[in-house]
Amino acid sequence: MAKESIKQRWLLTIISSVTAIGGLLFGYDTGVISGAILYIQEQYPISTMQKELIVGILSLGAIFGALFGGPLCDWIGRKKTVLIASICFLVSAIILACVKSINEIIILRFVIGISIGISSTTSPLYIAELAPRYARGALVSINQLAITIGILASYLIGLLFVESQSWRIMFVLAAIPASIQFIIMCFFPESPRHLTNIGKKTKALTILEKFRGSRRDAELEVEHIEKMIDQNQKTQWSELLSKAIRPALIAGIGITLIQQITGINTIIYYAPTIFKLAGVTENRNALIATIGVGTINVLTTFIAIFLLDKVGRKPLLYFGLGGMIFSLIALSIGFHQKTPEIYSEIICNATLMLYIASFAYSLGPISWLLNSEIYPLHIRGKAMGLATCFNWLSNFIITSTFLNLINIMGKSGTFLLYAFFGMIGLYFIKKKVPETKAKSLEEIEDCWKR
Repeated sequence: MAKESIKQRWLLTIISSVTAIGGLLFGYDTGVISGAILYIQEQYPISTMQKELIVGILSLGAIFGALFGGPLCDWIGRKKTVLIASICFLVSAIILACVKSINEIIILRFVIGISIGISSTTSPLYIAELAPRYARGALVSINQLAITIGILASYLIGLLFVESQSWRIMFVLAAIPASIQFIIMCFFPESPRHLTNIGKKTKALTILEKFRGSRRDAELEVEHIEKMIDQNQKTQWSELLSKAIRPALIAGIGITLIQQITGINTIIYYAPTIFKLAGVTENRNALIATIGVGTINVLTTFIAIFLLDKVGRKPLLYFGLGGMIFSLIALSIGFHQKTPEIYSEIICNATLMLYIASFAYSLGPISWLLNSEIYPLHIRGKAMGLATCFNWLSNFIITSTFLNLINIMGKSGTFLLYAFFGMIGLYFIKKKVPETKAKSLEEIEDCWKR
């Protein structure tokens, strides 16, 4: 196979980066509420239940968005679904800046959640189906990088508006990347695999020629895609439980659950709280330490982009999840031992940094990557949507039980429980998760039939 030219590689990187703006908005909108809620409650009378709804309703919306987004991208195409998500992000951000009641905020946060669910299902899928096999890991991981940048941006924006408390501006800022994505995305092609699946082989071939090393490579790829398509295959939800699809679905949902039940979003959402539990007394210091966590999250994701297509998915999962387990056990021991305050802060900082770094080059990007790779073409959208739904459902459960777990099991016991889940995850990855490095999507699909 001929190598893609430098121009083609840059074009694929630009397309992946613009598509990944959905990931940026995913990260920003999930993180920005932690600062905005402090300022909203200064302006409006707000009950505890309303506060929980404003924060948590996003996850509920994302569950519905994922279930809706999967079939939608199978029906109208990957590109159009990304465009619909960007319109929803844009409109909801603008309206959210003009609301006059708490109930309106709750409704619009739900709409943003739907947008996130659709985007988190479709963006990795679109990138994976356009990318060549030897660069797919790096290109899909740009979406995870964008998520981490969005989270870090939300932390920095929260710090920036400490004095003005302008929560409306914090929300409306999301309209800028959403509008950029919509405008530029209009000029991008549809997924060639979706086009082939709906019978537009010539158009798919024309698109692939622009992104492959030679015309013959593009022709072979289209032929391989066609070979894997059975026009008589069903595409109902019930097929996801069939014997042919079940192993891939178990692997995809399993890796998604492992990503969440090892506690990543308790760290992302509750980092300032965890630092205060470790003895950091000043809010500003806790926030600065949290920004440090966000920065490490961004920087270490570049390791995944560099190594995924060289080392492979499973070795990074083993090393990354192993580092997370070690960090959680060390954090548990640190909370269990009665150490001076300064040592508690050092242990907390060091273990959280190692934890987030280990996650950022392993479970963070690879969960989304594998789910965009392992399903058969004709049902890929639905399967990806279902796996994303489980991601958000487990996210909601883990984050909503974190403080209660600390009250029941203590700080040490809670993080030890997450470490135990990580050990189960290592066994699951060894037994159920395939290595997909350097394989075409059709070769991965074919491996489940053996």
